[in-house]
This record gives sequence, C-alpha cells and structure tokens, in this order.
Amino acid sequence: MTDVLMNLRFSVACAIAREAGQLIRTRFLARDDALNFKFKGPQDYLTETDGEVERLIAARLAASFPDDAFFGEENGGEVGDSVWIVDPIDGTADFARGVPYFCVSIAFVLRGKTEIGVLYDPMSDELFAARRGHGATVNGRPIKVSTITDIRQSVVELGWSSRVPFERSAKVLEKLHALGAGVKRRGSGALGIAYVAMGRQDAYCELHINSWDAAAAVLLVEEAGGWVNDFLTQACLTQGNQVIVCTPALRGWLENVLNV
Repeated sequence: MTDVLMNLRFSVACAIAREAGQLIRTRFLARDDALNFKFKGPQDYLTETDGEVERLIAARLAASFPDDAFFGEENGGEVGDSVWIVDPIDGTADFARGVPYFCVSIAFVLRGKTEIGVLYDPMSDELFAARRGHGATVNGRPIKVSTITDIRQSVVELGWSSRVPFERSAKVLEKLHALGAGVKRRGSGALGIAYVAMGRQDAYCELHINSWDAAAAVLLVEEAGGWVNDFLTQACLTQGNQVIVCTPALRGWLENVLNV
C-alpha cells in the first residue's frame, strides 16, 4: 500500500475517532442514572451506545475505504488482508456506571500487522495516534515510554476477565507483588496500554484480551519505544491472545511472571 493511501487512512481514522468520541461523550453526559444497560455475559456490559457508535464508525470507514474489511466488538464482521479492528467503547462497564474512563479504539491491520492505531478518550479530550514507523503522539505531541528499569519502582496494570480462570490471574498478581511492583487494575485495557506508551505507567499485562481491545494500543507502545509481545497472531484477530507491553527493561521480569 502506498504511503499516500496509508496517510489517508491515518487522517480518516483520527477524524472518525473524534467524531465517535463526541457521540459517546454526548450520550454519557445525557444518560440517566437508571443503570439502563444489558449484559452479554458475566461482567460483560452492553449499552445502546456501543451499537450506535460501532455503526457510525463502520459506515464512515465503508464510505472512505469500501474494499477494506471491518471487524467490530459488537457485530463482528470479516477479517481480510486489510481490516479495521474496532472497539466502539472500551470500558463499557465504566461508561454504563457513570465513571468517565473509556475510549474508542480503531486499528488498521494490514497482512497481520497493525499499521495504524488510534484511541480517543472523549472525557479527557486525548487523541492517541500512531502510524507504523512514524512514532506515537497524544494530541499531536510525541510520546515515549518511561525510563523505569527496576521492577520495584514500576507501576504495572494487570487486567483479567472471566475468560481465564481467576486462579491464574491471582498467581500473576502474587508474583508481581513478590517482585515489588506496584499493581493496579482499571476498566479499559486500551487506555491502560496507551498509558504505558506515554509513561503514565510502566507495563500492562493480561492473560487474555480481545483483539479489538488492544490492536490499536499496542502500536502506540511500539512506536513510543516500548516492548510488545507477539500479540497480533492471525488467530488473535478473532480469538484474542495474551498481551504484555512494557518498558524494554521490564520485559524479562514480565515474561517470567506471565508464564503461569
């Protein structure tokens, strides 16, 4: 794919992420407090806004790039050589409960590699964007991972879900505490990974995460000078995978910890 076409996709993805994010923000601020949401499964929230935003993104991408495939969290789709991987709201549980911690995630994957990764947090008005080989930015400002080299000085976010027996995640948590890492958990894997890219924390790891939650964010970390495991395998696009992102110096510790 030519540089011109990739640049066009990058610009369009950034514009769509902002448009989708503003819709999310509008719905969030206008919501009532009746806890009007459904569940797709245990602790797996679904709101009307998820579907509304995904349809908006799919329509905008189809209008601009009709030959590209589309795969979204809510309605699935097709996976091809060139495919957009989308999570309309990563952090739906927080969105549904009135907590302002969520984002829209858009990734363009070409022949198994994320070439474009865009996240937009509408509540903080932060647009995280990366194009392979061109660095990572927040609102146009270049970002880099932290310089932390000692696990005892690190902040590590650990994600988990019912897709993996909690006993395995508990072992990871126990090992991290034993090493002296500061461990936290929040509600958006995409934002958690993006925060590694800009040095707000030093690592994010999860035994299983879906492609739409991480495909965009992992490129941010790579382009910000961090290390990412071999996350985006072909099976990962539809089935998910383990993810580890961190400052380069923490790689050895975290690979050992996640080998549970």
